[in-house]
Amino acid sequence: MFNYHTLQKRYKKSIFLLLAFLITVQTFAQLSIEDCYEKAMANYPLVRQYDLIEQTRNYSLSNIGKTWLPQIQLSAKASYQSDVTKIPIDFSQVSFPQPIEMKIPELNKDQYGATVEMSQTLWDGGFSSANSKTVKANIDTEKAELDVSLYALKERVNQLFFGILLCDALIEQNRLFQDELQQKFDHINALVKSGLANQADVNAVKAEQLKAKQTFTQIAHNRKANLQMLAAFIGEKLDENISLKKPEITYLLSKEISRPELSLYDSRLVSIDAARNELKAGLMPRIGLFFTVGYGNPGLNMLKNDFSAYYIGGIRLTWNIGNLYTFKNSQNLLNSNRNAISIQRETFMFNTSLSRSSKENEIDKYREMLKLDDEIISLQSSVKLSVESKVNGGTAGVNDLIHEIIAEELAKQNKILHEIEMLQAIYSLKFIVN
Repeated sequence: MFNYHTLQKRYKKSIFLLLAFLITVQTFAQLSIEDCYEKAMANYPLVRQYDLIEQTRNYSLSNIGKTWLPQIQLSAKASYQSDVTKIPIDFSQVSFPQPIEMKIPELNKDQYGATVEMSQTLWDGGFSSANSKTVKANIDTEKAELDVSLYALKERVNQLFFGILLCDALIEQNRLFQDELQQKFDHINALVKSGLANQADVNAVKAEQLKAKQTFTQIAHNRKANLQMLAAFIGEKLDENISLKKPEITYLLSKEISRPELSLYDSRLVSIDAARNELKAGLMPRIGLFFTVGYGNPGLNMLKNDFSAYYIGGIRLTWNIGNLYTFKNSQNLLNSNRNAISIQRETFMFNTSLSRSSKENEIDKYREMLKLDDEIISLQSSVKLSVESKVNGGTAGVNDLIHEIIAEELAKQNKILHEIEMLQAIYSLKFIVN
């Protein structure tokens, strides 16, 4: 028999389990640095400029294509002139075999006219084709410039991401340090009862506990600030307890530099070549058809003093040889720009190689330091245990033990710092190279 209340209970239980599963998944989900790169670039306001650049490309190419459509021009005029054309012959003084009465009408000094001209380009010397290539090359250059601007986000994400990882590692180490201080505090209290320590020793340990709590507070606030900035970059609200995925220490990079700046320099060179072809096309003549319809007084018949309609059609050749005056200078200007881009590219490669070499040395430095960190921590732990035994035997003071505990803590913090710094250096090298 159908039981509504039983079904409702099962439904609520299923919803509860589903929510618990989603919360668990969210809790254990980790945010990787690659995710941050992708989200930061998608969220950055400048990325919307890609669509604007593409729209500019489409509009510009559409305008160039429309230059091949028939062009229509409408013109009208009304004028008054001080004199008109006259035939300088007095027919009354001319002898004819038979008398002829001849009178040539005089044109009006006020004249009117309206024309509609339609023209169609047949050949433009390759200018529209060259202009289209120039537009495409310039658009590609704008996109490459935008790629360079967005690529710089990676370095900013690196700083925030590894800053948070460092805070996480230091917070965890601080917790362990506070636990150890609490154990020593309880142990010193026991020694006070046995007469091997006094209240000053207890206070000394208590002071170190308070300093450790201060350090924890400082690190926690630094982590919160970095997390808020990272959330702003990727456009997502990040929970304070979110876990960042620590990258593995891998150091395998291509020796070839493939930064977006190189694509930008290539695009600029292509733009210069396109401008050169457009400049050459500007020297060529233009050939087209034209057809003109007019109505005016006078019309084409200048001797007819009346309004009349007319038309003219034909083929037209135009050649602006004035472009030859500036052609050589324009060519030299393009050559100068090309040489400047080559110098910029060479300078960029030089500086990038220097930065790469410096970063590789930095990574090697941290690698060597990490090898020594483990040995230093081991030795400091050994010294701490030895001093602790002396304190228990009454041959050493609590201050000596505190000194060694702090020394061991600093050694552990140095290892954490060196490990995160090496990771950041590796990803900075990736940013430098590709």
